Amino acid sequence: MERSRSTSDETAYQAWLSTRQEDAEGLCRHCGACCGALEDPCAHLVMSPEGRSSCSIYSTRFGLRKTVSDRSFTCVPVRDKLGVSWPGDERCGYKRVGPSL
Repeated sequence: MERSRSTSDETAYQAWLSTRQEDAEGLCRHCGACCGALEDPCAHLVMSPEGRSSCSIYSTRFGLRKTVSDRSFTCVPVRDKLGVSWPGDERCGYKRVGPSL
């Protein structure tokens, strides 16, 4: 019985976590500022004609990457950037909410 409860708890937790992630990702305004859009953007940053950004490798984005000028940087979760400034960060929906993410 204990094993079944544990599996049920894990399933419920994963569902809750997925919902929280969707809520958090919904804060993104797709400005591209956190990906360097206003300076030396990530080589994987894609801008739509409407000015909305996206990442061409979103599901595998974390880790060592290159900018369009071939500068190396480490892509990190946006929550790791909330305590620092970058060009255009005033546009960031995550920074407007704060570090509780």
